[in-house]
Amino acid sequence: MGKKTVVDIQRMKREARRITMLTAYEVGFARMIDQAGVDLVLVGDSLGMVALGYGSTVPVTMEEMLHHARAVSRGVEQAVLVGDMPFLSYQIDAREAVANAGRFFKEAGCDAVKLEGGREVIPQVEAIVRAGMPVMGHIGLTPQTAGRLGGFKVQGRDLASARRLVEDARALAEAGVFALVLECVPDQVAAVITETVEVPTIGIGAGPHCDGQVLVTHDLVGLFDRFTPSFVKKYANLAPIVRQALASFIEDVHTGAFPAAEHTFAASEELRSLLLADD
Repeated sequence: MGKKTVVDIQRMKREARRITMLTAYEVGFARMIDQAGVDLVLVGDSLGMVALGYGSTVPVTMEEMLHHARAVSRGVEQAVLVGDMPFLSYQIDAREAVANAGRFFKEAGCDAVKLEGGREVIPQVEAIVRAGMPVMGHIGLTPQTAGRLGGFKVQGRDLASARRLVEDARALAEAGVFALVLECVPDQVAAVITETVEVPTIGIGAGPHCDGQVLVTHDLVGLFDRFTPSFVKKYANLAPIVRQALASFIEDVHTGAFPAAEHTFAASEELRSLLLADD
């Protein structure tokens, strides 16, 4: 199977084929996700919480995003690789947005970038697309500006806010995004958006009517246990297994059970005697 492109992702919507996207922050997970056949790999700014220990995505810098994107790109051969543009890397003006987007392509080998926001970021989206770089939009709950939205809450529950989301989706599609992430949006609102726009919608906490689904991989496999959003389905619970492995290692070292003979490069007693004789 060859390398997927954003055109392939758009074709999947037209052919009514479901789209999959997962996050990766380093090469090991990136390689496994890619080999599993996931369509898009997102180097999400969620790495701020998952990999860097921040309390939110806001502190994440361009340099941190590029560092992790470069690592992920070494493990992705088939999926479309999307770099998440961090807070204040695109909001200031279109010129700076284009320059920062370009770094994801030139320095990290990404195939597309993602940025958050609705009609307020249309100039940036248009400028990046005009410069020849594919852009993925992101509306609904936008973590970088969650404070303005009243926290990490479902968006579009009432008619006025739902209409704004539909209008934002249409505007972003017209501006040239190749796909849209819908985060924490009621299922019927997501259904209307999916039916309204020609570009694929990828949901996270947005119900079953989107063209695809995305999750944070560490949530999916149960490795990030500070909290688990209600929309996450855990397909594995690796954290207790890892903790048990670590505890077993510590116990084996303390008791002398590790390393055993099969973990040791043996030498003859004669060599030991000769070395001691040197003293």
